[in-house]
This record gives sequence, structure tokens and C-alpha cells, in this order.
Amino acid sequence: MYTKTTNKINITVKPYYLEDQSEPEDQHFVWAYKVTIDNQGNEKVQLVNRYWKIMDSNGTLQEVRGKGVVGEQPILNPGEKFEYTSGTPLCTSSGFMEGIYEMQNDKGDKFDVFIPKFSLDNPFEANKLN
Repeated sequence: MYTKTTNKINITVKPYYLEDQSEPEDQHFVWAYKVTIDNQGNEKVQLVNRYWKIMDSNGTLQEVRGKGVVGEQPILNPGEKFEYTSGTPLCTSSGFMEGIYEMQNDKGDKFDVFIPKFSLDNPFEANKLN
């Protein structure tokens, strides 16, 4: 698992390889990742936007921006958590992801929360340093 805390918002990510959806002979590798967003602060916050950087082992970069996550813009009271699972395909057997959630408090102030960089690795191949 990978974890990072920014502005009292803790982000934990657990990636896992989806062998049943991957087709290595066609250079198609798929991962899912479970994200837990934990509001450890004293004010209510809402996840407004997301930004992901996804890089494969060839150095090809994809950038993904959008409102919320999995169709939601969750609101978290102090001490609350929100969990979701999503996924990404790559054309190589390994890569990295990292990103930013744009959050907003009750006063309308927006701030960034950093998603830790995490590794996407195929467990059926020899480990490579990305």
C-alpha cells in the first residue's frame, strides 16, 4: 500500500494486477487500484476534481482530469473516509501513477491533496525498476 497525507487528508492506494482482463500477448495490461480518502482534519471537505499522471515503462505519459471520482464528488466530515476502486490499462507490463485531488472546504476555499506515486507491476514478470 502507498500512503500520503496533505492538509490533514490521508490518501491510501492499493494497486493490484487484473490478470483476467489483461492480454500480455497483445500488450494490454490492466490494474485496479483501491483508494481510501480519510479526512483527519477538523472541517468538512468535498472532493471536487481529480488529476492523474499515468506513465508506462516506456515513458509514455497519460494525463486524466475530471470532476470527482467514479461519478461522485464525495463530502467527508471530520473523521470520515471514502473508498472507491478504479482501474487503468497500460501497453507495458509496468508503470506508475500519481495525482492530485482538488478539495474544497465549507468556506469555499480550494486546496490540493497529493495522491502518492504508486507502482503498477505485473506479478508474473521479473521485477524491473521503473
